[in-house]
Amino acid sequence: MNFSTPSAVLLAAAVVVQAAVALPAFAGENLDKIKTAGVIRIGTEGTYAPFTFHDASGKLVGFDVEIGEAVAERLGVEAEFVEGKWDGLIAGLDADRYDAVINQVGITEARQQKYAFSEPYIASKAVLIVRDNNEEIKGFADLKGKKAAQSLTSNYGKMAEENGAELVGTDGFDQSIQLVLTGRADATLNDSLSFLDFKKQKPDAPVKVVAEQAEASYSGILLRQGDGELVAEVNKALKAIKEDGTYQAISDKYFGQDVSK
Repeated sequence: MNFSTPSAVLLAAAVVVQAAVALPAFAGENLDKIKTAGVIRIGTEGTYAPFTFHDASGKLVGFDVEIGEAVAERLGVEAEFVEGKWDGLIAGLDADRYDAVINQVGITEARQQKYAFSEPYIASKAVLIVRDNNEEIKGFADLKGKKAAQSLTSNYGKMAEENGAELVGTDGFDQSIQLVLTGRADATLNDSLSFLDFKKQKPDAPVKVVAEQAEASYSGILLRQGDGELVAEVNKALKAIKEDGTYQAISDKYFGQDVSK
């Protein structure tokens, strides 16, 4: 190819740079960069309590924040959190804004087509929640003809409807639990971790879990495909914090029990 003008040379250089950016990293390259920099960049929302949120002082805290810090420590580097909205969080990994996403990211077949995951470190299940004096609802089948407080487009709402419940629309867990507490709904189907967090904050709230989904959904640390060595090191770090009690302590702090099982 003949480049006879300065502008053509500049254009060619731009094409080369663009191509280089688009190429996947060589095996081990990202891990080497992290070790050299002494920092692992972690994408997270910062608005999703109790996983990642800001406390009264404005400090970024949460279950996933502490897990990220513990993993970084085992890697021998510092954790640097980069906050972003959920709808663009995973895309930020493609744009190299960070090296990993730690934000209760569910491990799904669709995501595994494009990204790598660590071993699961969170397990959650759908649970059926009622007032503690409710003796009529003992299982999912007992929802038939009852009012269930649900986000109308959520999977939990669909599950409640499939079991014959009449849905009372809400904006999320907090509103749903309030409708159950005030008797405006008989039950709510929701995430087990949200319930554990609620009971941790309000242990005397008169609600209980009467049924639990058999199969759990799992979340992992999201990483780029091709980062095999980084995935292996992150898995080693997760294993280490589970074996030395660090994971248990963080889990107890936010949920009152081990949420990896």
